[in-house]
Amino acid sequence: MASADLRKELDCSICLSIYTDPVNLRCGHNFCRLCIDQVLDTQEVTRVYSCPDCREKFQERPALQRNITLCNIVEKSFRSAQPDQEETGVFCTYCIHCPVPAVMSCLHCEASLCDNHLRVHNKSPEHVLCDPTTSLENRKCSVHKKILEYYCIVDSACICVSCRLDGDHQGHKVETLGEASEKKKQKLRNDLQKLITKTEETEKEVQRLQEIKRKVHKKSSGVTERVTVLFRDLRRQLDDLEEIVLREVSRQTEQLSLPLVDFIQELEIKKAELSRKMCHFEELCNMTNPLPVLQESHTGDLCDTEEGDKEDRERHDGRDLDVALISHTLYTGLSDIIAGVTEGCIIQEATDILLDINTAHNNLHISDDMKIVSWLDISQNYPETPERFQDYEQVMSRQSFSSGRHYWEVDVSKTEWWDVGMCYPSIDRKGKQSGIGCNNKSWCLYRFNNQYIVENDSKKIQLPDNVSSNRVGIYLDYEAGRLSFYDLCVPIRHLHTFTATFTDPLHIALRLDAGSINI
Repeated sequence: MASADLRKELDCSICLSIYTDPVNLRCGHNFCRLCIDQVLDTQEVTRVYSCPDCREKFQERPALQRNITLCNIVEKSFRSAQPDQEETGVFCTYCIHCPVPAVMSCLHCEASLCDNHLRVHNKSPEHVLCDPTTSLENRKCSVHKKILEYYCIVDSACICVSCRLDGDHQGHKVETLGEASEKKKQKLRNDLQKLITKTEETEKEVQRLQEIKRKVHKKSSGVTERVTVLFRDLRRQLDDLEEIVLREVSRQTEQLSLPLVDFIQELEIKKAELSRKMCHFEELCNMTNPLPVLQESHTGDLCDTEEGDKEDRERHDGRDLDVALISHTLYTGLSDIIAGVTEGCIIQEATDILLDINTAHNNLHISDDMKIVSWLDISQNYPETPERFQDYEQVMSRQSFSSGRHYWEVDVSKTEWWDVGMCYPSIDRKGKQSGIGCNNKSWCLYRFNNQYIVENDSKKIQLPDNVSSNRVGIYLDYEAGRLSFYDLCVPIRHLHTFTATFTDPLHIALRLDAGSINI
């Protein structure tokens, strides 16, 4: 059977709507309980009862039998056809035997109605309908028990007509619930749009951070691979250098050992000859007959032999391993390896940084090697130059950096008040904006009252932990727009990294109010 035909079979022949709490008569026909009750009520007058469909007559008012099977079919079909109504969880007040989802609630009756009961519901104005709800008492005034129809703007409260005319809200500015609700909805829409915009911005920020994370992992993989290759190559080069140095030691050892072996063999032969002569001389010495002793030929000049032995000893005693040559081979090899490592190092070797005395404040003294800046209580009477700092005890470096990666260290052990950082050459030389970190042309780390703070464009961030070392490391990656500060303790600790798009060359900048700084 087609779905349309099946739907028609579920309609009551009296109300022509889907069955509500279906019951049947003895003749087998089905009706809504409410529908057939109304028909039978009209037949009470004549006491003649009959089926509206087949007209079969009954001697007395027939008993109504609930059709459980049909009720289940209707309920399942109704729920599948109207899922939204079922989701409300509110059922018709009048469908007692078979719960049917309500489509509306009447505030006047304090009842919920299904489709069928809504058709026969009183249409008079006092019967106010609303969406299905189980909290009907909340829609009435707690004082006058009347329907809430207005909204008091002064007290931000929903009120009834009596509250408006005679109650506490008399004379207050009011609106109908619909008007007030629409205004509230408009505000909610505006807030919703703001939330949507904020959500989109947050999502973009999440995506941006995820992209940064992806780049960090990608860069980390690259650096890890480079470091792995570097150390693998170092181990190979060290193994090769070890082989070269050991081969040189073996060569020298063999070169020294071969003559010694020949000399030792000669000495062994000479030793055997001397032993033979010693035995012969002993025999002569033990003879009692003088004639054989005197007839023995001359034994040779032992002095000549001794002089020859002395020359051989002196010739061999002066021979030894050439440790200087071995050390030179080792040192040269290590130097070549270190040079190769420096060329491929992740951080470039810093240039020889010198301070520019033409920028130094009059209370700062620059050492002869241009490496140390000291604070003095007396003016140095420097000549006036446009580059010189006027209001802050600061100095800049001669060198500037407009590309590449660079690293240097600053010794701040001899001062309690210091600033270290970098700045553009266009930084102001006098006024409040001339201090490093007090403008958008400089970045710095400084110590004040035993606190450590980083600053750029007058925006300060206090570091959570104190710097434990007397040396600060600074690392610049110009193209990446990163300026990092490190505490050179053991192990080295990262303090802070500024990120920016650098547009001008960067100079090192130092400031101090006592003591000295060595760069």
